[in-house]
Amino acid sequence: MKQIYSHLGVSREVYEYGETVLSALRPRFDAIDRTAEYNQCKVLAAMQKNRVNATHFAATTGYGYDDEGRDNLERVYADVFHTEAALVRPQITCGTHALTVALSANLLPGDELLSPVGAPYDTLEEVIGIRESKCSLKEYGITYAQADLKPDGSFDYDAIRAAINDRTRLITIQRSKGYATRPSFSVAQIGELISFCKSVKPDVKVMVDNCYGEFVERLEPSDLGADMVVGSLIKNPGGGLAPIGGYICGKKECVERCAYRLSAPGLGQEVGANLGLMPAFYQGLFLSPTVVAGALKGAVFAANIYEKLGFPCVPNASEDRHDIIQAVTLGSREAMVAFCRGIQAAAPVDSYVTPEPWAMPGYDSDVIMAAGAFVQGSSIELSADGPIRPPYAVYFQGGLTWYHAKLGILMSLQKLAEAGIIVLPSH
Repeated sequence: MKQIYSHLGVSREVYEYGETVLSALRPRFDAIDRTAEYNQCKVLAAMQKNRVNATHFAATTGYGYDDEGRDNLERVYADVFHTEAALVRPQITCGTHALTVALSANLLPGDELLSPVGAPYDTLEEVIGIRESKCSLKEYGITYAQADLKPDGSFDYDAIRAAINDRTRLITIQRSKGYATRPSFSVAQIGELISFCKSVKPDVKVMVDNCYGEFVERLEPSDLGADMVVGSLIKNPGGGLAPIGGYICGKKECVERCAYRLSAPGLGQEVGANLGLMPAFYQGLFLSPTVVAGALKGAVFAANIYEKLGFPCVPNASEDRHDIIQAVTLGSREAMVAFCRGIQAAAPVDSYVTPEPWAMPGYDSDVIMAAGAFVQGSSIELSADGPIRPPYAVYFQGGLTWYHAKLGILMSLQKLAEAGIIVLPSH
């Protein structure tokens, strides 16, 4: 085993350090596997209930009228997430697009959007209008309010109560940390927050940005009162096979509005050809629980590797996981670049490419990204990225298999050691 890792660029010293860390993680990995087994059964039950068969894999083009494969996939998603309806389409290009559709469909001029969990992910700033952009919600007369988290990362219920007013129509909760070093929220925490918000204003709608969180736990936010859960198919639920797409699951009224916003008023879910992507969408969803389990093991391994070397990690080495993202605060631009070069060197695609920070659309600072993926931008595949700004935190996620995630983490360690940024403890 040491020989094959050496062939891939991992020194004996780095490999042995990794094995030492790994030896203590077997109980954590067993728990992850039990959750994956539960979620695998949940997905399988939804597919069996909706009688998935070979006719559902047929390609459609043009308008996509009477696309039974597409319509049945949406019934499967609704059953998996225990919601009244679902919109699952390749015409949704990414997670930000899915969130934009959900927000713009369910907010009207004069309404106010509230985030009770602090600032949103960078790419939503222009969607909302926090940073000026054409076609933002702000441009259409929708205002935005925010209740920041407490210093310990918990919800500030007094501030949230004060922020909810007559114009508050929709509350958005970001489950994952984004480019922040706050904790990600558990489904139970999100459920408590939803319950509180609805106790203050019973008719308010709550949307959860579920990106990176699907199948990490046995429950989803839609099980605990979310009116919409929204995500990307090139993250967890696509299982690494979906080449594009997004989903919105929730109350029928909310999803119907989303369909009208995605296509056109009067057309809604009746149009939208599947373009031959149904096998990848169905099979990707089927594989997703085990793929997510591999990514979670990688995240746990990364935290235990780097925390022992003195780097702050969120979540830390022992905390429960609520998404697949592992934040590691490296403290310098040089360390971020070395880390990402290690992840890139471990990739099956573009392993020879050297990642460099660049001005990426939708972000207000240079971003470095390492991703040698079969699907461009797929963050369920092995990847790492982060904005080049203090505290110089890198965000590691993905790995279609645990073994690939392991290699990526060891290679990141290798590059940091070669750059003289870390010194491994002697055994």
